[in-house]
Amino acid sequence: MTDLFDKSRAGIPSPAPFLRLLPLLWPRGRSDLKLRAAASAICLLLGVAAASISPLLFGWLIDSLAPPSASIVLPTALGLIGAYAFSRILMQLFDDLRSGILANVLFHAMREAGVRAFAHVHTLSLRFHLARNTGGVARTVERGVWAIGALLSYALFFAVPALLQLAIFTIELVWRLNLSIAIVALASVAVYVAFTLRVTRWHARFLHAMNDSDTDANTRTVDSLLNYETIKYFNAEAFEERQFDLTLQRYARAAVRTGTSLTALNAGQATIMALGAGAVMVLAAIGIRSGAFTVGAFVTADAILLQLYQPLSRIGYLYREATKSLVDAEALFALLDRKPDVLDKPGAGDLRVTAGEIRFDNVLFAYEPGRTVLDGVSFCVPPGKTVAIVGTSGAGKSTIARLLFRFYDVTGGRVTIDGQNIADVTQSSLHAAIGVVPQDTVLFNDTIEYNIAYGRIGACAREIENAGRAAQLDSLILELPEGYAARVGERGLKLSGGEKQRVAIARVMLKNAPILVLDEATSALDGRTEREIQGALAAASRNRTTLVIAHRLATVVDAHEILVLDRGVIAERGRHRDLLASGGRYAAMWNKQEQAAAARDRLEAVKSDPDIHPGLQPDAAAN
Repeated sequence: MTDLFDKSRAGIPSPAPFLRLLPLLWPRGRSDLKLRAAASAICLLLGVAAASISPLLFGWLIDSLAPPSASIVLPTALGLIGAYAFSRILMQLFDDLRSGILANVLFHAMREAGVRAFAHVHTLSLRFHLARNTGGVARTVERGVWAIGALLSYALFFAVPALLQLAIFTIELVWRLNLSIAIVALASVAVYVAFTLRVTRWHARFLHAMNDSDTDANTRTVDSLLNYETIKYFNAEAFEERQFDLTLQRYARAAVRTGTSLTALNAGQATIMALGAGAVMVLAAIGIRSGAFTVGAFVTADAILLQLYQPLSRIGYLYREATKSLVDAEALFALLDRKPDVLDKPGAGDLRVTAGEIRFDNVLFAYEPGRTVLDGVSFCVPPGKTVAIVGTSGAGKSTIARLLFRFYDVTGGRVTIDGQNIADVTQSSLHAAIGVVPQDTVLFNDTIEYNIAYGRIGACAREIENAGRAAQLDSLILELPEGYAARVGERGLKLSGGEKQRVAIARVMLKNAPILVLDEATSALDGRTEREIQGALAAASRNRTTLVIAHRLATVVDAHEILVLDRGVIAERGRHRDLLASGGRYAAMWNKQEQAAAARDRLEAVKSDPDIHPGLQPDAAAN
């Protein structure tokens, strides 16, 4: 997922992601959230007004208490004290009200963005998912969602109030004091902002490095856990530990530099604030000495500067944090902007399956230019019949299954179901019409019942049990105390290969799609388990148009037609007995596999009865 971060490495991230967030504050069809957004805007304005009048009230209070007016305007002073205290209460009250009212809007925006990202990742094509880093993608979505909440919070709770107060306080400085003092105050603000921007650019480089290291660490953690067995097989725990430690070392170095640059930023900001406040105070003191200002005006200037620098310090914090959040938001939006390779055509209709005939018509396909996988493949799977595709590894067998499911679009030719080009119908309706039993069945870390029910969301317990029975899962269910409620573990690791395949078959049978694809469904199983599962596969394919992708020829002898694929072209086709009689590629493959099967059977016999051939006893061989 490195490409997701490329845009932000050139410098300060673009504010474009923030502009894309604004519609989330005014969501379509949610009048309740719009009302909350409007109410929070009113609270924002009232809170800024209360904060802006507070320094003026404080200055007038000082003037009312100064001799000789103190003895004759005490009621006025008491009124100003009450007004000042009330303005401080209103300032805090409206700030809290704004936060409380807007909370639902912010969390809705985060939820909306998270759901969009989650849904969009599932729409991306197989090409993306084959190349992705699972941990990196998950981290991008997670950080991006939180970044959206952070950006909206910073903008609505810090940046907007700070900018409004800056404008109002500038007017107050000109009105109560003079233009020169206001210019000095604004100049210090400008220097402060310029310094903050410049140093934060330097700080952002280390922040990017820290984020990348964090993503790498998360990716390695997920990858390592997913490959737990492989690590154990190759005794590689120490190697994985070292690699993870190196990733954390890179993170630590970037984090230290981030902290150092942040210290420099804070020290510089504090110095600029102190010098700016000192310059304004000197000018105000000179004005008092010349009689141009009252002591109250001096106090007003001091109070304005204190309240002015408070949001300014927040702007510094906002900019630092917003830079990080913009990086994360840009990565999320880059993911959202990634277009699927396979898209529904505008106005595409649903696939209507009447008989279930599959036809490949002169299909050409290449994963990349210059690497042709299928070269003019044509065949037909008649309704309710079974056609098998066999061949050596790399011949293009599984590619045919992927093209039928439209994981990829063909380079040339067309694929039709009941005469309808699958490129002209919606992918959703196409997927609903095809059931697939893959070679490598990956199950959800949930119960057997949940994994079978995935074939048809909402199926009742009786339907799930019927599907399990049809897939010959009864023996497994009887062995498990929890029955269908037994959990299968991550990726189904608590089940054997044959048990996982039976769950996959049950899931497809529950789906009850008119077209069935068996993509090397038994190639990962031993011969005995494969023979046990053949009955379940035969039941699943009964009365369905079935396309079988197979390596083991013994599993396809009953197919109505067998296609022998070789380097992207159909080299032979026919029924099992006819292909054997022709003595071609299929016959050679059959003879080779039969010899290998016979050798395995002899070995099994020796293991079960060593007296058959004492010279082949395992113990004797070992000695």
